[in-house]
Amino acid sequence: MSRAGSDMTNCFASKDADMTDEEREAAMEKALKAMTAFSNKYVENTGTYYCTDKSIPAVVIKGLAEHKVTLGTPLCPCRFYEDKEKEAKEGYWNCPCVPMRERHECHCMLFLTEDNDFSGDESNISFDEVKNLSGGFSN
Repeated sequence: MSRAGSDMTNCFASKDADMTDEEREAAMEKALKAMTAFSNKYVENTGTYYCTDKSIPAVVIKGLAEHKVTLGTPLCPCRFYEDKEKEAKEGYWNCPCVPMRERHECHCMLFLTEDNDFSGDESNISFDEVKNLSGGFSN
């Protein structure tokens, strides 16, 4: 059974529209692993940190993975878009977004500078932490 139409992702031409639940779960697992690895590497490369409440980066990473599956790119999950496909193609809000790359400003609270009140001392999050703290693969 396809999940197209089961939630708001049906408002655009989802790349996962023809996937079975099993195919989508496999794609989500692969994307979640990739986005977790990317996030850990980006934190390392930029000297940023995760939030003291690790459920925040976990949910953001899951949102990035979902957009990777549905749009083909990790569009920021913390913003509203009239046209997600158009925004994904333009690239401004693809993670890391332009404000993060240029000014180290991440409104999602995924990548925090040490002077941020919510910044913890963690610079790593595991795939299992992301999966467990974000509610797994179900929406």
